[in-house]
Amino acid sequence: MRVTTAFSRLVRLPGVWVRRVRFEHDRVVVEVALTRRRLLCPRCEYATRARKDTRPENSVWRHLDLGVWRLEIHCRRRRLWCPEHGARTEGVPFARPGSEFTRDFECLVAWLATRTDKSTIKRMLRIDWDTVGRIIKRVCDDELDPDRLEDLFEVGIDEVSWKRQHNYLTLVADHQRRQVVWGCEGKGQAAADQFFAELDPSPGGPEPTLDDGRVAQQPAIMVPFGPCPTVGAGHGIPGAWLPRGSELDPAIFARASRLRAVSMDMTGGYAKSVRRHAAQATVCIDPYHVVQLANQALDEVRRGYWNELRGLGDQDAAKRFKGARWSLLKKPEKLTDTQAVTLARLKAAGGEVWRAYTLKEAVRAIFEPGLTLQDVTVLIERLLSRLARCRLAPFVKLGKTIRKHRDGVLAAIRLGINQGRTEALNNKVRLITRRAYGFHSAKAALALVLLTCGPIILQLPHELHSPRL
Repeated sequence: MRVTTAFSRLVRLPGVWVRRVRFEHDRVVVEVALTRRRLLCPRCEYATRARKDTRPENSVWRHLDLGVWRLEIHCRRRRLWCPEHGARTEGVPFARPGSEFTRDFECLVAWLATRTDKSTIKRMLRIDWDTVGRIIKRVCDDELDPDRLEDLFEVGIDEVSWKRQHNYLTLVADHQRRQVVWGCEGKGQAAADQFFAELDPSPGGPEPTLDDGRVAQQPAIMVPFGPCPTVGAGHGIPGAWLPRGSELDPAIFARASRLRAVSMDMTGGYAKSVRRHAAQATVCIDPYHVVQLANQALDEVRRGYWNELRGLGDQDAAKRFKGARWSLLKKPEKLTDTQAVTLARLKAAGGEVWRAYTLKEAVRAIFEPGLTLQDVTVLIERLLSRLARCRLAPFVKLGKTIRKHRDGVLAAIRLGINQGRTEALNNKVRLITRRAYGFHSAKAALALVLLTCGPIILQLPHELHSPRL
């Protein structure tokens, strides 16, 4: 068997034939030529037989290592004139546009990035630290399904920290598919507005605004053949004509109109953005965050009493009381023997700390499984009345917060939707970003999140070239 034939079967690059193989002291160089005659623009689908010229030097791509040897692919490429993008070097079928690595090599890097840290990948594959992030971003952009935002009915919106100094990513998860389908840098209403702008892009460019800064409402579709459902304001196509007897589905033009429920926590401006862009969707506030706020209020009362003991000069009592934090915050059935004894002493002592503990347990008991929606409704009303009269500033504030989001909390219980899946995905996101030991770009961090938790199925090179596939 000839060496060129052996390497043609070995590298398995589509659309090329091996011209020559050259062995150097630390690498193997495989020179290939494209089998097709038509030139393809790397940025669009434009194809032509007209050649502008040929590059004077070979293009080089890094391929999978051959044992301890680096394997490089060399190819002399032609240039074409694209009507849209101008003069471009033709694209190749075995590498992504603008990349110096083959698709097989990038698939291996992306698969390893979802399972180990960047330092390990750098040493194992002999590439630069920043190159790992660029490959992750490139693979994500290429493999991400453009139709992933279709058929969204129940979603969860939450932010997660990916770097120190308050750097956040806003992630949108589909409750039915249990996947992260969208993300961006930042948090709050501006991030949610970006999601809805991508969910339903404006057909006419930027939306017109009124004198007071509000977005101007566009006219709905005009239907000349009798009564018919119309598209909501802001997504209309003026002057659209329909065949006689046909009906118009608003969801065709507004994917946001398909949303039935959106779960979130009580922070940020996500609810305001949802009410603006998807008014029909039910805002669901996860009860877990209500209990979390109750724990924070209890801890605030505990710290205040601890500081009071320190101010009185009783350092021993203050030290003993400081260790009582987990006795107060943990569930009673999960306390250790020592923590149970500490809680019994706090109960015997009474005071503001014990009253705060009983209020926290009252909040937690409302959301215990087995209670109906009617039971929870009655219990929340009683709790709000009790919080308003407790004379503990953190719990008075908690009562105002619960009253403000009462409808969202009840909606989450009624529909059985919570942030459990979203929080689980967030924990996974924190794990992979911590494992990566620092991203310099939010785009690279978000790409790794979508590769790990999103609708992308990564395959290793031997799986892509398996004879069974």
